[in-house]
Amino acid sequence: MKVTHIPFQKTGFFSKTMADYLEQKDAIRPFYHNVPNLDGFQQQLKEKQASFSTTSRTLLVGALRKQYKKVSVSEETQRNIDLLLKENTFTITTGHQLNLFTGPLYFLYKIISAINLCEELQAKFPKQHFVPVYWMATEDHDFDEINYFYFQGKKIQWNKADGGAVGRFSTDGLQAVFEAFSEQLGATKNATPLKELFEKAYLQHSDLANATRCIANALFSNYGLVIVDGDDSALKQEFSPFIKEELLNKTSFQAVSETVAALRKEYEIQVNPREINLFYLGDDFRERIIKEGDNYIVNNTEISWSLDEVLEEAASFPEKFSPNVLMRPLYQEVVLPNLCYIGGGGELAYWLELKTYFKKADIPFPILLLRNSVQVISKNQQKKLNNLTISVEELFLKQQDLLAKKVIENAGISMGFSTQKKQLIAQFKTLKTVAEKTDGSFIGAVNAQEKKQLNGLDTLEKRLLRAEKRRQKELVARIVALQNQLLPNQSLEERQRNFSDYYLEYGNAFIEALKVSLKPLQLEFTILEM
Repeated sequence: MKVTHIPFQKTGFFSKTMADYLEQKDAIRPFYHNVPNLDGFQQQLKEKQASFSTTSRTLLVGALRKQYKKVSVSEETQRNIDLLLKENTFTITTGHQLNLFTGPLYFLYKIISAINLCEELQAKFPKQHFVPVYWMATEDHDFDEINYFYFQGKKIQWNKADGGAVGRFSTDGLQAVFEAFSEQLGATKNATPLKELFEKAYLQHSDLANATRCIANALFSNYGLVIVDGDDSALKQEFSPFIKEELLNKTSFQAVSETVAALRKEYEIQVNPREINLFYLGDDFRERIIKEGDNYIVNNTEISWSLDEVLEEAASFPEKFSPNVLMRPLYQEVVLPNLCYIGGGGELAYWLELKTYFKKADIPFPILLLRNSVQVISKNQQKKLNNLTISVEELFLKQQDLLAKKVIENAGISMGFSTQKKQLIAQFKTLKTVAEKTDGSFIGAVNAQEKKQLNGLDTLEKRLLRAEKRRQKELVARIVALQNQLLPNQSLEERQRNFSDYYLEYGNAFIEALKVSLKPLQLEFTILEM
């Protein structure tokens, strides 16, 4: 195993927002709080400890013990749950949707980033305790985003008609998915634990939340991972004052709108706030709450309340009120003694909209940390890269740029007409001097001719490159095949592949390699050669 790193920015797959955040540019500085380094964590520890009460800790641990009642809990996870009662215990949190069989590879990278950061902080601050948390997005309702994963380039999909919060979805119908997946896996040594994990999770649990908990617990309980389901009546009771505030004063809309107005001057906006950023949960629906006149209605239903009635509903049944993407971060930070949220670029982009909202809610804004990203390269693939003289950084070039670069390097002739262009420009400079002494209209003719001839040389350069690509078609084919293999659909593989691709080949050694390799505070893209 060999591990190397390159800056995130050099992959070309990260936004200006994330590039500026990583570089702590002045333009983005107003939108975050403490920076993701050890000094930043020292300050965050003081702020969170002062704001998180013993009562909140007791409530959280009670809810977790109830959630884990029917789960086989490792000693490490049980110890971490118990530690949350102590005032010197803090969490590092990541979150993810309930994708079928974990979905894209970066599910693993998020969680291992949280685990490794806890270990690094423990070494730096030995008098504190740090607990890695996976917050399951059980209240999401975008089933089409989570009902599939890719294995060996083929889509494994769960077709089901259902509604409401995805964590409550019945696992009915996954027997057929299991059979199809099992057939594709084959009968190799590492196929057996994958089959057993899928079967145990989805065929022995009745809903998607518990199935997902089963998988994450099986993969990471030895590292003490604590899994939180926010669709919990006790945790919602803790959050109920903020639900009431949202219904009364539209606090998130006002605060986030203020931030968005400033943020969009430099950056793309990830999420625009709604007037009320709450949903209402039923057994088979999750619909937006909308204010119409003096009434509060639940979209696409017959449910309607007056102000007094909706406040009474929220006080009596807070578990029926579900925060949307802009309120969920506040919910998480209210119920957890959390220091840091680890997420992808898109997630952190909407967190950057929330600092003012957190300030108005009087809740510490967490440190934001871009999750680890990984490109896995086999020894054989690395050998091919070496033979093609493609560096790690060049691998991430757009395919046409990579091909042009390598074809030119391998051509053995000059592929550019820069010398001819300089000569042409010099000749036309002389012509322009002559033209200035004659009729003024002649200058326009000279300029037009210069542009025409320079464009002609550009066209010839492109034709020469195309001709050279044809001559070097074997090299071109090898480069295309290798890059497509490493970057499926010209995208990062972590957004396309499922962990089962690599588990089938390497077994648990794949997870162990990630555990050793990922350095959350290094803030660089990881290349893992296995």
